[in-house]
Amino acid sequence: MEVLKLRRADLKRCAELEQVLFPGDDPWSWEAFASELDQGHHYVGAYLDGRLIGYAGLAVVGRAPHAEAEVHTIGVEPGHQGTGVGKALLRALLARADEQRATTFLEVRTDNEPAIAMYRKHGFEIVGLRKRYYQPSGADAHTMRRPAAGTETGE
Repeated sequence: MEVLKLRRADLKRCAELEQVLFPGDDPWSWEAFASELDQGHHYVGAYLDGRLIGYAGLAVVGRAPHAEAEVHTIGVEPGHQGTGVGKALLRALLARADEQRATTFLEVRTDNEPAIAMYRKHGFEIVGLRKRYYQPSGADAHTMRRPAAGTETGE
């Protein structure tokens, strides 16, 4: 498996995976992914034998020392979950955030224990709660933060 810049040709596959992964929470469309790429956000794909099995995206705003990054999405094909694909995708996003010395934020469903554990292992802490964040399901989300690399509390 290798993590590479997400190919525009794979956006349809991203949208298909969204339907499987997030059926009750307004899955992203091809157009939503295309818009993210058009805006210059950092998106990567996990490829196994040339086939997309996961994707992840990050937006960075501002400049150090006030830069902030936000993880927009991480998705891994169900058959490959728990095999390190999500971790590899997250690390690729965090490497970009660290290049910009950005504090990184994300939202995660409060009931997604495997993701929360992975984020904690990568330096994130829960800093807030967003009630009914995911729609239309109404599921709550934790807001998590990882300090910028090189800061007193960062890596």
